[in-house]
Amino acid sequence: MKRLIIITLAAVLSTAAFAQTQTIYQFTPLRDIPVTPVKDQASTGTCWCFATVSFLEAELIRQGKGEYDLSEMFVVRNNYKDRIFDNYLRRGNGNINPGSIAHMATKAIEKYGIVPESVYTGINYDSPRHNHNELSAYLKGIADVSVNLKKLSPEYDKLIKSLFDIYLGEEPETFQYKGKEYTPKSFAQMLGFDDMSDYIELTSFSHHPFYQQVPLEIPDNWDHEKLWNVPLDDFMAIIDNALQNGYTVAWDGDLTAGEFQHNRGIAICPEPKDFAEAVKLEKVFPDRVVTQEIRQKDFETFRTVDDHLMHLTGLFRDQNGNLFYKTKNSWGEGRNEDMKGYLYMSRAYVQMRVVSIMVHKDAIPKDIRKKLGL
Repeated sequence: MKRLIIITLAAVLSTAAFAQTQTIYQFTPLRDIPVTPVKDQASTGTCWCFATVSFLEAELIRQGKGEYDLSEMFVVRNNYKDRIFDNYLRRGNGNINPGSIAHMATKAIEKYGIVPESVYTGINYDSPRHNHNELSAYLKGIADVSVNLKKLSPEYDKLIKSLFDIYLGEEPETFQYKGKEYTPKSFAQMLGFDDMSDYIELTSFSHHPFYQQVPLEIPDNWDHEKLWNVPLDDFMAIIDNALQNGYTVAWDGDLTAGEFQHNRGIAICPEPKDFAEAVKLEKVFPDRVVTQEIRQKDFETFRTVDDHLMHLTGLFRDQNGNLFYKTKNSWGEGRNEDMKGYLYMSRAYVQMRVVSIMVHKDAIPKDIRKKLGL
């Protein structure tokens, strides 16, 4: 998340036209999965929620339940509430920055429920767009005071609730939706999100044993959840199998400068010797050959970090037969107008820069699922 602002500014400052990329890369769809419209997380570090909620909205479409616009900020509010308490129990050594990863959205929905965007926009301040700069500063102040006092007073609970109410709006106890009354929990139950056990989070790193649930040592995994660890070939087979069969994928990874060019609608991972020329996008260069060892080295040297979450929604080939993944971002439609907020990520980029994914368990090939005991 820390590099996200710098990368975003670089994208905005660049004037390279996506039309140039389109002339170089010609994409043919293998599978293009219906999903909900692109949203804008704006000045917040809540990509984890936008990507995961988009993934869950796509699940509702896939399951034939229709198109829903769900409230990210209802989930964010409850995530903040849990993480500030976690930080207190850790004597101030927790993570109260905005970042999280996919399972924290599904956990919050399972625990607190969910509401439509029309019921809870999460903007209760003078701004047309989300902006959590001031909210985050006040949140840290309250968190620090409670740690220093070594207690959670009644005033602490009131302060936290009031802070969220002021900036995000009061939580609805009940609401009307299409002529029916719901609570956040009964709405989640109606959607089938009261039990999130079908949604599986996976990673692929060799410093832990494969086919086991292992810790993922990134700051945004602040609740220290364990993820299923699989070899890279299986990891990519899961992504490909999911998309080929109409399942989308929540993607968590790195926005490596030069390789990731959102303004041009593309992310590539060329061989190091080709990097300087390849990132100019003046012609197509071969993708890098990515092994488990190369991937591990970039993770252990912090070249690959947990920067951003997005949503994989389609599988495409370029004119040379190389696989690309159509990816829905949460930076609005205006950052790369020709692509309306989407981009194509090459197979090597995904292999090298992905940190973790979330999929429905039925999207995992049966032989891999058997090895995981799912």
